[in-house]
Amino acid sequence: MDPTESETACFEAGIKFGTLYHQFAGTPVSPESAESLGRAMEEAIENQPHCADVQVTMRTDRIEAELADQSAEYTEFTGRFADVTMTIEYEGTTVETSMSMEGDYPMMRVDSVAED
Repeated sequence: MDPTESETACFEAGIKFGTLYHQFAGTPVSPESAESLGRAMEEAIENQPHCADVQVTMRTDRIEAELADQSAEYTEFTGRFADVTMTIEYEGTTVETSMSMEGDYPMMRVDSVAED
């Protein structure tokens, strides 16, 4: 059985999140560089097919808290330092997704699926 357009659109969303997270995990980030890293993440993922929009909100408050007890002026990017929303459009299906912390884990989820 072939996947439906909705299933394929959700798969595309998963690919984008996997790329976003694993491409940038470990990147050095500071409160001063956080916004430019967020923009780079958006622009990189928007290049991929079927990606209509990406919004990365960097959590500089969490970065600052991480650095409060360290001697370094930067830390490594992880999912706890960003909230992400993404819109995927595939063959008449729009998938809205998000990533935010759920406890100590950056949970990526499908928020809605709409067919035109």
